[in-house]
Amino acid sequence: HLDAVQLALEQIDVIRRLVAKYPTYMTLVTTTEGIEKAHESGLLASLIGVEGGHAIGTSLGVLRMLYQLGARYLTLTHTCNTPWADCSIADEPGHLPHIGGLSPFGTLVVREMNRLGMMVDLSHVSVPTMLDALRMSRAPVIFSHSSAHALCNSSRNVPDHVLRLLAENGGLMMVAFYPHFISCSESATLQDVVAHINHIRDVAGVDHVGIGAGYDGINITPLGLEDVSRYPYLLAELLGSGRWTEADLQKLVGRNLIRVFRKVEEVRDRLLASGEEPIDERIPVQDVYGRTYCRYPDT
Repeated sequence: HLDAVQLALEQIDVIRRLVAKYPTYMTLVTTTEGIEKAHESGLLASLIGVEGGHAIGTSLGVLRMLYQLGARYLTLTHTCNTPWADCSIADEPGHLPHIGGLSPFGTLVVREMNRLGMMVDLSHVSVPTMLDALRMSRAPVIFSHSSAHALCNSSRNVPDHVLRLLAENGGLMMVAFYPHFISCSESATLQDVVAHINHIRDVAGVDHVGIGAGYDGINITPLGLEDVSRYPYLLAELLGSGRWTEADLQKLVGRNLIRVFRKVEEVRDRLLASGEEPIDERIPVQDVYGRTYCRYPDT
């Protein structure tokens, strides 16, 4: 967690400066209405997410300030445990969970995100953390970049029983393209990605599957999906199979995400109208020590 809050702020600064420098290409969005307006204007919609709960520094105050700066989703963990949530590595052989899901403070993080109108992202977390968050969240959740565990048994992927609960929650599973999550090897193909998309549709339903390629964080890509310019080939493959309609594809490429985000906004508005106050609790000191190994940068 070394310098995590500072690094998150610096990255938000980069995003804001980039958007300001190229206003004819992109725009910062913080609402579903903003996403739709950007699309209508032919602009890239830049939606800020924070990848890893370590970036809040075990502080709900920091979480609230990240929201004020434009962050609209938080991945509860990255590739490390936080003092209040276990990451996916806890599910791997030889690794013991630190917490066994979400700690009491972790449940407060989820509740405060619901109150703020911030999407809860469960990519990178352990299965017990997924289950705890799905049980505690009052709004739909997302997996921003994961794939189907039934087709590739990586701990970063999502098992079918969680996908079924995700459908009940109204949430969204966005398929990552990293070959190690698609084929469990160094290589994968467009058809392998299609298999994951179809599997998630079969288990959770067409309203609960999307695309979360993760190009910015991977160094190898599937054959035929080397970058976003290849998306039309993916959509053509799905459409040509006879299983997908154009309306289905609209859901896959964005409508499902907008639906989830809009529901998150509606939950926020309802909680605000009910008078729910910001949560003002601190994590117990004893929960912090020995429960994390995140170090940024390379220190």
